[in-house]
Amino acid sequence: MMEFTLVNFLLFMVNCVLSNNFIFSRYLGCCPFLGVSSKVETAAGMGVAVTFVMALASLITYVVYYYILVPLSLQYLNTISFILVIAALVQFVEMFLKKTVPALYSALGIYLPLITTNCAVLGVTLLNISDQYNMLWSVLNGVFGALGFLLAIVLMAGARERLESSNIPAAFKGFPISLVIAGLMSVAFLGFTGLVK
Repeated sequence: MMEFTLVNFLLFMVNCVLSNNFIFSRYLGCCPFLGVSSKVETAAGMGVAVTFVMALASLITYVVYYYILVPLSLQYLNTISFILVIAALVQFVEMFLKKTVPALYSALGIYLPLITTNCAVLGVTLLNISDQYNMLWSVLNGVFGALGFLLAIVLMAGARERLESSNIPAAFKGFPISLVIAGLMSVAFLGFTGLVK
């Protein structure tokens, strides 16, 4: 495991946010990326909710795996355990948003409970184990991976908002142009590949 230095910290951040972006490089979390990215405010709210869940899920699943599953030789239950942890965290976020920000809660709609099945959230917890990160790097991987998700979804929402007032062919309006934009953004993020090793 790499030593914690400022240089390693910054390289790890750039790697998680740009080079190995969950949406554009790993293709995880595409459902909320395409479903909630029609307005910037909604996309930012979803990104913040995912960031909170990913950070806490990375911490809690690390503890569950190394302090409960490994000592009991139950590592094969990691996926089920991680899904239960993520589901509990999403319920907490859902209750919090319903009480404090009801407008965002209603704007996110069905996509908020779907964070439970967001493969990016489960993916980061499984990557933390397979890459053998310690607790600090696991949490940082969750936070920076989620910030990459936030960046991707907000950029997509900004592009989709601009396209609403654009003159595009009728065949491309709506979801087809969203797929074209996602493909072009993925190619743009491909330029960051190899930036950090």
